[in-house]
Amino acid sequence: MKNNFLAAQSVLENLDWVVLGIYFLALVAVAVWVVLQKNKNTEDYFLAGRNVGWFVIGASIFASNIGSEHVVGLAGTGFESGTPMAHYELHAWIVLLLGWLFLPFYIRSGAFTMPEFLEKRFDSRSRWFLSLFSLVAYVLTKVSVTIYAGGIVVSELLGIPFWYGAIGIVVFTGIYTVVGGMKAVIYTETLQTVILILGSIIITYLGLQEVGGWAQLRETVTAVSPDHFNMWRPMNDPDFPWTGLLIGGTIVGIWYWCTDQYIVQRTLAANNIKIGRRGAIFGAYLKLLPILIFLVPGIIAFALSIQNPEVFSVEKADRAFPMLVKTLLPVGLKGLVAGGLMAALMSSLASVFNSCSTIFTIDIYKKLKPEKSEKSLLRTGKVATGFIVILGIIWIPIMEKIGGGVMYQYLQNVQSYIAPPVTAVFLLGIIWKRVNSTAAITTLLAGLGLLVIRLSSEIYYQPQIAAGESIDGFIYSFATINFAHMAIFMFVFSVILCISVSLTTTAPDYSLIKGLAFGTLTNEQKASNKDSYDKIDVVLSIILVVLVIGVLSYFTG
Repeated sequence: MKNNFLAAQSVLENLDWVVLGIYFLALVAVAVWVVLQKNKNTEDYFLAGRNVGWFVIGASIFASNIGSEHVVGLAGTGFESGTPMAHYELHAWIVLLLGWLFLPFYIRSGAFTMPEFLEKRFDSRSRWFLSLFSLVAYVLTKVSVTIYAGGIVVSELLGIPFWYGAIGIVVFTGIYTVVGGMKAVIYTETLQTVILILGSIIITYLGLQEVGGWAQLRETVTAVSPDHFNMWRPMNDPDFPWTGLLIGGTIVGIWYWCTDQYIVQRTLAANNIKIGRRGAIFGAYLKLLPILIFLVPGIIAFALSIQNPEVFSVEKADRAFPMLVKTLLPVGLKGLVAGGLMAALMSSLASVFNSCSTIFTIDIYKKLKPEKSEKSLLRTGKVATGFIVILGIIWIPIMEKIGGGVMYQYLQNVQSYIAPPVTAVFLLGIIWKRVNSTAAITTLLAGLGLLVIRLSSEIYYQPQIAAGESIDGFIYSFATINFAHMAIFMFVFSVILCISVSLTTTAPDYSLIKGLAFGTLTNEQKASNKDSYDKIDVVLSIILVVLVIGVLSYFTG
């Protein structure tokens, strides 16, 4: 890994640097404009005053999701394995679920954070659990992985040492996040989304031209790798079983898109359910783009390396996207795409900094010191963001040791083990009023126990798994279940446990959870729900679902 920390030769020329400079100036201008509109209170700082339009919300949802490791990694997956990972990009329909099913309950509750919603629906034990669990998970996964992958991208594009790239981007992003809060994050992300999509579309277009069009692309690739365009691998496929990707992926998707502070915070910045839902619908359409602008370029890189290996050679799958930037783009456009890649990194970092700061300030600090003034909470939020920025930098040397190794794979798998109990508690809590606080905390703690057992057994048996050995015994079998299938088993277990505990313990006081579950909605709330959408919202949502089904049907080999 050491070579990642040395300066590379920059792929940018003079005009590229000018374009990149203009992009950064525009970013600074947006951040300054936001900072000049002072944050008066915590609602301003953490939720942009709950006054953000649907276009900005949708763009921000997309930009938060797409990190530099996403861009580089998804193109790398397209190069190496083809289309199976497109299942995760087709989670666009789950973003609709956020807008139509979850968001009305979140906004009605008036909660700032997901842990706060759990307290309103259940009790403070669930809030404490999710607050602490989320903070640890963010620092260990989102912050560290994003900084690490981003440092590599920046050092390769700009030809500077890894440390300069990583710390420079972290500090730059940290400053506007600390000073401007959610408003700075959400408006800079809108600009970054435009740059990222524009740059990636240009790469895809030029790549398809170079290959000889879509038909030629399919022909070249399937001649060498017949399964490259098949999203539906057998159930016993060790890496991409269709059952795991479709069902397990959906469980992880509901956790990520509908219950994770990192994403949901964007929709809570709307001043009503209608605007928030429209933002989610727009975000869902944008979520369809990664297949076209990141996964397909990876497949294009694979085809080009077959057609002309002298010019388009790729040493490692994750180098597929940078190789296309280097070989296909004319001067000037390289600067635009470099800006797009940095935009992906900065938007993800800004989102996670802001979400961590929100959870710490609202769910931990304010809970411990309820008498503190808005001014004091605002100051704490800024200090918390700064602290997380420093933690992220401290974590870089550790990521250098584990990045690209087995541990990185564990960080990816952890999401499949975190998601099931949280998904079960939120989903059941909203659709069934009988779920009580005892069931919620029991399910969350049991899920944590399963996560620890699964990861421990995976780490313990890693040498045998790597060597392809087969050992008799329940624990070994448990350790070797495909991670996406594991998500399904854990979800079924969590649902059964949650329902069983709910039915064998006292029912909740329904007057205290009015409007927070379907069975407790008042007639006024039902009427208000009906008024919160128009025919256009329904039509656009149906069209999106049809598009998702169309893509799933097309990529069948």
